Amino acid sequence: MSDDTRTVPTAERAGAAAARPAAAARAQAAPPPTREDVLRRNAIERLKEELHPLEIRHQFDRLIGAGYEAIPEEDIVRLQWYGLYHDKPKVGTFMMRVKIASGILTPQKLRVIGHLSRRYGRSEGELTTRQNVQLHWITLPDLPAVFQTLESAGFNMAGGCGDTVRNITGCPVSGIDDAELFDTTPFVEAAAGYFYGNRAYSNLPRKHKITISACPHQCNAPEINCISLIGAQNAAGEYGFGLRVGGGLSTFPRISRDLGVWVKADIPEVLEVLRAVIDVWSGDNKYRMSRAKARLKFAMEDHGPEVYRQKVEAILGRGLPDFPAPVAAPGPNYHLGIHPQTRHGFYYVGFPVFLGIIRGEQMEQIADLAESFGGGIRLTRQQNFILTGVPEASVADVVARVGRIGFPLEVNGLRGSAIGCTGSPLCNYAVGETKTKLRGIVEHLETAFGEQVASLRLNLDGCPHACAQHFIGDIGMQGTTMRGDGSEKIEAYDIFLRGGQGAEANVGRPVIRRVPKDIVTGYVERLIAAYLGERGEGETYRQYFERKTDAELNAIAQGAGAAG
Repeated sequence: MSDDTRTVPTAERAGAAAARPAAAARAQAAPPPTREDVLRRNAIERLKEELHPLEIRHQFDRLIGAGYEAIPEEDIVRLQWYGLYHDKPKVGTFMMRVKIASGILTPQKLRVIGHLSRRYGRSEGELTTRQNVQLHWITLPDLPAVFQTLESAGFNMAGGCGDTVRNITGCPVSGIDDAELFDTTPFVEAAAGYFYGNRAYSNLPRKHKITISACPHQCNAPEINCISLIGAQNAAGEYGFGLRVGGGLSTFPRISRDLGVWVKADIPEVLEVLRAVIDVWSGDNKYRMSRAKARLKFAMEDHGPEVYRQKVEAILGRGLPDFPAPVAAPGPNYHLGIHPQTRHGFYYVGFPVFLGIIRGEQMEQIADLAESFGGGIRLTRQQNFILTGVPEASVADVVARVGRIGFPLEVNGLRGSAIGCTGSPLCNYAVGETKTKLRGIVEHLETAFGEQVASLRLNLDGCPHACAQHFIGDIGMQGTTMRGDGSEKIEAYDIFLRGGQGAEANVGRPVIRRVPKDIVTGYVERLIAAYLGERGEGETYRQYFERKTDAELNAIAQGAGAAG
């Protein structure tokens, strides 16, 4: 059991609950904000009004001619609409995010990314939790050639970041996995084709995340997306989708809510419903007043699923049938290892990419290998990759060759389930080590526990933005700082527990605060050892941590045993 209710007096909780309707009533009584109010309050809305950020793609020559140091901050912000962020330190190099809908790549496309990584990005690359590839060290003079190369290869770079529909994610083995209810690839492709670069949906209040899948294990994490279409079958045997809305992590993490409707597996209807869900939120100036409370999750929190559904149906001009969104089936959802495809005689093989790090030459080698047997590449939310279309007779050889490239299959599964964000030294938001620290923790846990931690979801972020999704890991960590004995500032981590996904979807809490980086590995080890030693049959990490008090968990982590 958690301490959420135990630590707040009943009278105080009752008072807070009573205050919420009063606050809502006051908000409803106030006149809705106007566009003028928005422009007066929000600098980002002003810069979007002055020049639509998508236009920055046509102004690279102006930016290069001016030189990095002379570029206005407004234009630096607009570059985000094409997936470009400052690397750290801010000296003129950029991180570039390449969007890949549902993580599905041809060998030719992966080879292009690998080539650009080698030529312009010091051969560095990383896979992300939204099935993108990120490169670093890109400079302004590189942009024309880099973008021309990517666009000629079929990539749409619009909307990599910024107030847009971001990369649309899905199950990486959609269309080839026997367990999938039906192939959702056409719906992902249609949504990407409609929203990517669409000016009407590239000036939203904030970033917007969509996921579409019929994976029974819900590997795409529908609980933390703004809109999630979850494949299902109704009582009449028809295929369609349940609909969850309003998820998202970062500073105010929220689990998505079930809108309780049925959406037909029909591309025009899917696009119509996606637009309506977005329009309810984006058309309300309230969510453009403050960047801190601009995400769709705040509109869901204000309205609740019943009212939000009514507003969606009002835009559609019709009601939607009732239908509960499906719950995830139990079991791992990483798609690692060797699996038969729907096409007889062919397999897909999921390879762990430790820390999500992949070099440019490795991308090219994997692309060459996949092309040699007519296969493809898929990227996963856990920062791994999958080779598809492997002939049965070639599986062993492909596994061996990928191992030689640097991604052996026969390693502890923790190397494929642990997730770290970009973090230090390249991210300007991070206040602590991420991938390097996670490497040391994983290697220590492998030695201490072996296969007992093979499916542990260990997530480490350098800041509250939660790119590595620490809020929903079995054990999450977020970088922070603290004062040392001599009052100097030192790196530390908050440890988040009681988070979960699927049927156990929940936002974890920072139960153990400000653990110095030099001793945090021991804290994690003791928490895992306690779970392994005390768990009941079938008990999950979240269930175990729920039945412990915060004081007990702190005592365990510190090595003092359970608190009395």
